[in-house]
Amino acid sequence: MTDAELIRRFRNGESHALNGLVGRWQPRLYNFILRQVGDREEAHDLCQKVLIKAHRNLRRLRDPGKFSTWIYQIAVNTCRDELRRRRRHPTISHGADSRQDDSVKIPARTDSAIHECELRDLLNRALQCIPQEQRTIVVMKEYEHLKFTEIAAILKLPVNTVKSRLYYGLKNVRKQLDQWNITSETIDYEM
Repeated sequence: MTDAELIRRFRNGESHALNGLVGRWQPRLYNFILRQVGDREEAHDLCQKVLIKAHRNLRRLRDPGKFSTWIYQIAVNTCRDELRRRRRHPTISHGADSRQDDSVKIPARTDSAIHECELRDLLNRALQCIPQEQRTIVVMKEYEHLKFTEIAAILKLPVNTVKSRLYYGLKNVRKQLDQWNITSETIDYEM
């Protein structure tokens, strides 16, 4: 069943249709938000906020066929608000926070490539080091596999701006990995 059909059923009083939407979108939104904010607990909380906002406004969605664009807009705006709040009201960390740790521990190279989860961790840490406007586009394109036109619609930007930010975002991720002395040969992965 498509998102549009679930929305239609929800609007017709079938409240369980909302569970179908949440079940479909919660993991995807959580992963998207996690890559934006870099903290699991915060990503969980923000994902819940996004889903609550979507639920409250679902009846006002004009074109149910554009649900994915609409919910990503809510997620992007919620992340932006949180990152702005973070800058205005910085908190003191009492534990080990990867965003505060500039050192990167690279496992000793063995004959096999670095494990996939270690690679994912390094890439996610590098993503946290690039500007948020670039990070959002890199995540949408490289992790969510959205088309340039979809990203442009979600972010309300020209397609060429999206392409440019993706280019510079990937370039900045490579630069960050280079600063940590991590190369494509080290991780056996081509960006």
